[in-house]
Amino acid sequence: MRCDKKDLLLYAVTDRTWLGEKTLYEQVEEALKGGATFIQLREKELDTENFLKEAREIKELCGRFCVPFVINDNVEIAKMVDADGVHVGQSDMETGNVRTILGDDKIIGVSAQTVEQAVLAERHGADYLGVGAVFPTGSKADADDVSLTTLRAICSAVQIPVIAIGGIGKHNIMELKGSGCCGIAVISAIFAAEDIREATAELKSMAEQMVKK
Repeated sequence: MRCDKKDLLLYAVTDRTWLGEKTLYEQVEEALKGGATFIQLREKELDTENFLKEAREIKELCGRFCVPFVINDNVEIAKMVDADGVHVGQSDMETGNVRTILGDDKIIGVSAQTVEQAVLAERHGADYLGVGAVFPTGSKADADDVSLTTLRAICSAVQIPVIAIGGIGKHNIMELKGSGCCGIAVISAIFAAEDIREATAELKSMAEQMVKK
């Protein structure tokens, strides 16, 4: 399963920081009901057994909604649960090696902060790029800022789809209009919301306006 750029319109990245009374499964289900078009499972602390259990459950959930499901960073977990793919950063495994492990039919997303990184990732077989942080974010302490000028330059330099990530919400999403990105990746704008389904629906509607020519 390789991805279509329409699938990348509203890319939700999980974060258990805001679980509260709900399980992560319940939160993801609300995001899917609200119209999330892509789900990335991002876990930094879970042990392998619990990560596998959670990944299998959320993969099944995404399958019911016909929404692509990828794992952040962990290529082994992605292979074990037969996820639709994986998203890797610049410091993770090189894209070509990931392709060898997962196979030609899987989605590989790569984080990029420069035109050079973007072009190299495309050359090595990435299916899409996540570019950011385009706005200040508290979700990733190590996120480097990427200017809107650089985002536009990356979108112009590659043929594969580009999504913007980092600090994106209702208050600033329209600043990305005309950049060339085909969608947005969000964490707190969905998962920290009081009403996840409503927040997702509103963001999706705004993302549709943002990507219109």
